[in-house]
Amino acid sequence: MNGNWKISVSPVCHKEGKQFAYVSFQDGERIAEGTIPDCVITTAQDFTAEEITQMEDYMRRELTELKKAASSVNVWNAFLKK
Repeated sequence: MNGNWKISVSPVCHKEGKQFAYVSFQDGERIAEGTIPDCVITTAQDFTAEEITQMEDYMRRELTELKKAASSVNVWNAFLKK
């Protein structure tokens, strides 16, 4: 993966009895978003197919750490930028 990508993880979300989190990738103006534990990019703006594959591979490889990050996100601190 390109070392310039900024990666962020949402708090754990709940929908229809399932838990998931969003993982966002940003490189300047280019933005992509995927979900875990599915490890699928759901939206991408100006990324190549190869880069999208790299993001999905990254989410699969780092799934345990991404889940930990999502479960530790404090919504209020994130909202207040603490």
